[in-house]
Amino acid sequence: MKENDIIFGIRAIIEAIQAGKEIDKILVKKDLQGELIKELYSALKDLNIPVQRVPVERLNRITRKNHQGVIAFVSVVTYHRLEDIIPFVFEQGKDPFIVLLDGITDVRNFGAIARTCECAGVDAIVIPSRDSVSVNGDAMKTSAGALNILPVCKEKSINQAIRYLKDCGVTVLAATEKAVKNYTEVSFTGPVAIVMGAEDTGVSPENLRSCDDMIKIPLFGTIGSLNVSVATSILVYEGVRQRMN
Repeated sequence: MKENDIIFGIRAIIEAIQAGKEIDKILVKKDLQGELIKELYSALKDLNIPVQRVPVERLNRITRKNHQGVIAFVSVVTYHRLEDIIPFVFEQGKDPFIVLLDGITDVRNFGAIARTCECAGVDAIVIPSRDSVSVNGDAMKTSAGALNILPVCKEKSINQAIRYLKDCGVTVLAATEKAVKNYTEVSFTGPVAIVMGAEDTGVSPENLRSCDDMIKIPLFGTIGSLNVSVATSILVYEGVRQRMN
């Protein structure tokens, strides 16, 4: 963790928020109270920034400086809004091609997915604000700089993003071993989004129900699943193949 990746001290964090600095998440000491912390929560109102209450030992492991019980993690990129991306893509005369990541927390997988998506011409990656990977230095390095180019949308929830995409006429496909159809049996032409889940839990049941269709990659070995970045590459490039024809 580099010092320029974090902000510590309540007043400094409030000022950073008011200045419009991109904050990934904030850690607050479990029992912290007082007027300043109330002011911080007031500054966070209506902002999509997760706050975690944690033991002071966790904060001390991050910095030995006087953090006053609060540490904010600064994003290394500016996040985009899906509500801005989709109209922009349509205005360009293109069909949106979006990848949504449901519950993926490994930054190296995230970076590899971003690299594939940028190479394939995907319009944006969508991540939820909570319980998810975010753009940090390790993700940026694994992406080979793709995260400097490819828009990343941090939304309140993947389910809300799915519903918004469907309202915009985008077909949303969930990758899951529960699917009946192989990925080669569905159309990736037109406006399409693919939802990828974590390797251990997959796409959540709520999100599966919200998607238009479910697809799977056939497996013939004894291992039950592919690495999520590899699986994303297979599906994204099937989309590329179909959209080029």
